[in-house]
Amino acid sequence: YFIQSILSYMTLWRNSKRFLHRVPQLLTRSSSTCPSEYFPKYDVSKIRNFSIIAHVDHGKSTLADRLIEIGGVRNSLPQQLDSLQVERERGITVKAQCASLRYSHRGSDYLLNLIDTPGHADFNHEVGRSLFVSDGAVLLVDAVRGIQAQTVNNFYCAFERELSVIGAINKIDLPKADVEMCKKEMEDMFDLERQSISCLSAKTGQNVENLLPQIIEHIPPPGGKIDAEFVGILHDCQ
Repeated sequence: YFIQSILSYMTLWRNSKRFLHRVPQLLTRSSSTCPSEYFPKYDVSKIRNFSIIAHVDHGKSTLADRLIEIGGVRNSLPQQLDSLQVERERGITVKAQCASLRYSHRGSDYLLNLIDTPGHADFNHEVGRSLFVSDGAVLLVDAVRGIQAQTVNNFYCAFERELSVIGAINKIDLPKADVEMCKKEMEDMFDLERQSISCLSAKTGQNVENLLPQIIEHIPPPGGKIDAEFVGILHDCQ
């Protein structure tokens, strides 16, 4: 048993050394996939960090796809941020994923960092982690189904963190969509103003771009002092 333990530690150390030797290559490779000229240095006031929250199957990942496309990234695969095999097979989000995009608004360039979160109750911890690093949230509601259990739970998670919440109604292109019913529910339950609620179709792209100015105007930039000691949270690692 003692000899086996020694051999195991030696193997672990050897593999660690191999990884450390590859770190410069990995950093070079990751920087080449996202060139610095695409994301120049932004002033903090031009940055917005937000999460997309909703009940399961209300269209969060599809909305994230459309927003990423507006930011200039084209991908033929649906659910661009769903990287796990089970996510693609079942069409659900299990693990929160993030993406950054550029958007010009009133003559200024903004950096928008979005997080696509799970909607199933079993993965609510991922929603909490996402909201912890966000300054606001887009609350998405299905125009046919209306407000459901995780819609309420996710809203109060954002409310407890005192985040700015932007209401949005998805799937307005469906024949059974009841936009007025959804607006009334969101107004009564979450005290969101009707005129501020966006109505869109993430599938067709209808009115999706109208959501971005709202994000810029209603979600505050990151707080803190830029010259202070760095503090961060490891949100994702691949």
